[in-house]
Amino acid sequence: MGDTFIRHIALLGFEKRFVPSQHYVYMFLVKWQDLSEKVVYRRFTEIYEFHKTLKEMFPIEAGDINPENRIIPHLPAPRWFDGQRVAESRQGTLTEYYNALMGLPVKISRCPQLLDFFKVRPDDLKLPTDSQVKKPETYLVPKDGKSNVADITGPIILQTYRAIADYEKSSGSEMALAMGDVVDVVEKSESGWWFCQMKTKRGWVPASYLEPLDSPDEAEDPEPNYAGEPYVTIRAYAAVMDDEVSLQQGETIEVIHKLLDGWWVIRKEDVTGYFPSMYLQKAGQDITQAQCQIKKRGAPPRRSSIRNAHSIHQRSRKRLSQDAYRRNSVRYLQQRRRQARLGPQNAGSPRIEEQPLTERPKPQPAVPPRPSADLILHRCSESTKRKLASAV
Repeated sequence: MGDTFIRHIALLGFEKRFVPSQHYVYMFLVKWQDLSEKVVYRRFTEIYEFHKTLKEMFPIEAGDINPENRIIPHLPAPRWFDGQRVAESRQGTLTEYYNALMGLPVKISRCPQLLDFFKVRPDDLKLPTDSQVKKPETYLVPKDGKSNVADITGPIILQTYRAIADYEKSSGSEMALAMGDVVDVVEKSESGWWFCQMKTKRGWVPASYLEPLDSPDEAEDPEPNYAGEPYVTIRAYAAVMDDEVSLQQGETIEVIHKLLDGWWVIRKEDVTGYFPSMYLQKAGQDITQAQCQIKKRGAPPRRSSIRNAHSIHQRSRKRLSQDAYRRNSVRYLQQRRRQARLGPQNAGSPRIEEQPLTERPKPQPAVPPRPSADLILHRCSESTKRKLASAV
């Protein structure tokens, strides 16, 4: 089985809680040696007490005997009053602290005190209930890992989704679902795997199994970009459905629509179709981490492959057909080639009217021009002309 140790600690953000009184806790995603991922919540005072314990256990590495020998990172002491701005500003400090801690010798980075501190506690499983007066406000770390006080824009309200079918997890980092379960989404990954929490459970869930409560449409889906964005396949994929594309590893393609379920519409020459975003990466980037993600979970299932799916909405999601994608893509490519022939003076990004989801309205017949006053008078009878003349 091997020794238990922590592979990585990532700071997700912090929560502002109101029970039993207002306070702040930091959210950590802890990845263990068996690749399981657990979310734990710790106050800064707890973190600082752990830091002091670590220094007492390793006085040489803490620099207590000779400051030049210090390798344990510094951590500022708690303030008398910890407000929201303080909690926000500490995120960068904590990220650097735990990154440095994980790089220390094994006797420190895998010591029992560190492992015990990040084990899941009963309080980590107690999520807010509807009976509480006010739910916590969640603030997540920016994607680039940079955070400062000026970035504060308010709490991130976790979105609520509903499961349309039963889902059985295939790894320890995933979360099983039953049809009708309501979950809060913590993170939406481009891969189509979303990190969710529900009651005492947390884990990754395929986005295709979830639907918004108020509408069948996913309002955050971006619009198609027929100019295309160049990507390279990092893994081969054989099409299972007619609207998918089969590609070998190392092929260059263009992404024209990045859908949130992790199945993007790509273009290879004049051919378009769905392809798993997990198997794509921009050229020149390191593929090690991406391939590790593929080994852990692989591409998420597509909505059309889910059996016994049941939506609470009467109408289905609005989706363009692959025929519409192909027509719009071909039209764009034709315009781009035409502009290339005309020369740089007429160069510009060709505009494409996307194929609508419903039929175009039929053109209305042209309205004939109104006749002039002289023509009207000419067409009048003699009696009418005399009446008009007398009126004048």
